[in-house]
Amino acid sequence: MNFGNVLTAMVTPFDESGKVDLQKTTGLIEHLLENGSDGLVIAGTTGESPTLTKEEKISLLKQTVKTVNKRVPVIAGTGSNNTAASISFTREAETSGADAIMLVVPYYNKPSQRGLYEHFSAIANATKLPVMLYNIPGRSVVKMEANTIVQLSKVKNIVSVKEASGDLDLISEVIERTGDDFSVYSGEDSVTLPLLALGGDGVVSVASHVIGNEIQKMVTAFKSGKVSDAGNLHRKLLPVMNGLFAAPSPSPVKAALRMKGIDTGSVRMPLLELTDTEKQVLKETLNLVSVTQ
Repeated sequence: MNFGNVLTAMVTPFDESGKVDLQKTTGLIEHLLENGSDGLVIAGTTGESPTLTKEEKISLLKQTVKTVNKRVPVIAGTGSNNTAASISFTREAETSGADAIMLVVPYYNKPSQRGLYEHFSAIANATKLPVMLYNIPGRSVVKMEANTIVQLSKVKNIVSVKEASGDLDLISEVIERTGDDFSVYSGEDSVTLPLLALGGDGVVSVASHVIGNEIQKMVTAFKSGKVSDAGNLHRKLLPVMNGLFAAPSPSPVKAALRMKGIDTGSVRMPLLELTDTEKQVLKETLNLVSVTQ
């Protein structure tokens, strides 16, 4: 299932007291939809899901569904390292109007590949919503192997994977061994173009908060056969893509949004605001890309 070229893993806006700010959320959504986003992923890693309560996630999702009003798909991050809790949350997300769910590889408890299969298939069988898997061993420790993804793709409503393993051999194997109706998205901005070259579908992006139109232009150029143009754009955008991860995410992207005049508040501990030096470096990086466009 193809959700579009560029999906944004949306940050969660907070007010000055650190509470979820639904008014800022509405403004951010409109900014993203006007600047290259084909879909939104809510309450994922970039949305600081580890520090959000279940109630906050549902509130955020409902506000997003209401604001989007069917203009683009809304994908809710309902995965965790607790299968029963993930099933419960998935059912609430379905009731709240999500168009699909994203399930991260369980973190900390280090399940086997068989455990991963049973975990994901149990959640998928508990919902009618399309499911996007999320493979990110840098955060979950466990790496979902290609064969596990391929087997899970045979579950009726598991339709996509967000691949942030950085393993192009694994990505190649998944694309080769899954059907045309199973989509593969890059979970890392800087790997978007290589993944497209392998036959992937697009990106679940963080950088699209600030360079969404440019990323959309790059993906569209590649898919229309303008490979050289896509390569030129990739190289120009790469400093921003990497700069937004120079400190733990989403601290840099929230700072970058503020520099663009979009206030999404601070981050919750244990994450911290960028230092003045880090902000200056990020500002120079953003300015460099705007000059070279």
